[in-house]
Amino acid sequence: MKHNYDWKRKRRKDSILALEDGTILKGYSIGAETCREGEVVFNTGLSGYEEILSDPSYAGQFVTMTYPEIGNYGINPEDMESIRPFLNGFIIHQENEPSNWRSVESLQDFLKRNNIPGIAGIDTRALTVKLRSSGTLKGYMCCSSEKFSSEEAVKKAKEWCGLDNQDYASRVSCESSYKWDTDGSKTLSWGVDAESLPPVRFKVTAYDFGIKWNILRAMRLHGMDVTVVPAKTTAEEVLKSKPDGVFFSNGPADPAAVSYAIDAAKKLIGKVPVMGICLGHQILSMACGGERFRLKFGHHGCNHPVMNLETRGVEITSQNHNFAIKSESMPSCLEITHMNLNDNTVEGVLHKTEPMFAVQYHPEAAPGPHDPAYLFGKFEKMMSK
Repeated sequence: MKHNYDWKRKRRKDSILALEDGTILKGYSIGAETCREGEVVFNTGLSGYEEILSDPSYAGQFVTMTYPEIGNYGINPEDMESIRPFLNGFIIHQENEPSNWRSVESLQDFLKRNNIPGIAGIDTRALTVKLRSSGTLKGYMCCSSEKFSSEEAVKKAKEWCGLDNQDYASRVSCESSYKWDTDGSKTLSWGVDAESLPPVRFKVTAYDFGIKWNILRAMRLHGMDVTVVPAKTTAEEVLKSKPDGVFFSNGPADPAAVSYAIDAAKKLIGKVPVMGICLGHQILSMACGGERFRLKFGHHGCNHPVMNLETRGVEITSQNHNFAIKSESMPSCLEITHMNLNDNTVEGVLHKTEPMFAVQYHPEAAPGPHDPAYLFGKFEKMMSK
């Protein structure tokens, strides 16, 4: 792929990333030739950029990879976590030529095909230090031939509405309900043989606020027949199908903006066993009376230590969220079960009287560690009772 070694293109650095605080960073384009606004965040994962690119929870954001070399194992459809990428842009330091037998296309070709702007040649670690110091910033990325002055680019970053109070869950959700993996092929194709696939025992309805496919694979591997429904599906519609359990998925942006999901959660808690992950955790906690707040620079990475307060064991977890639930707002009906050891934020809750629990982190390990995988078994046992 000749374009990866075009030193003239790299030296020109004719693409820019403007931040709302006036910072201008110059690089070269590795994606679609377009301009876009986005919220600039950083991810500390050393690998797993394919899953990160295709995680719907990154909708509206520019993802900065702190690891300096990205693209070395290319892109393949088996590692995708959704039907397409939803992020607004991708920021890396060095783009590598793919060298892996599973690769079907390069990172650059993938970004171009999906109309996602990408910029390389950025000092991503310096950008990360800035975001840790100042907090998450709005940005404007221009990778097209259209020329903007630095002042105009900064102005566009400032004027963008951002993600606070914005409903992105309905933007990334499915348009109509569907059955996940009725023949087992989607789960079997991901390194699982037919003998590992258990018989179906439970009927689960999963709300799609930006659900990742490995969550669905994990539920199928625990004997769950999953029907995925759009974000705005009412509790009444869900209960009509008489599920054994209901799942509230991960998703992007601000939980306060998905009031329809909070209303549905209020009606479902106590009627059927419920589990939530990430945005689902925030929705369920707010349905019980908790309050959300914005983290300074969010949690995005594969190495966040979380203590399970029930066992006192520490789990290494994968995380992707910019909002959390205030511990001081926790209603009396909820017990805090997990805490983040980096900043003491709430990472898990359990309802004291009803069959409901939720975690802020991602137990499906895509990408990330497998420490919290037991949580799907916990949901299975809850439905067994």
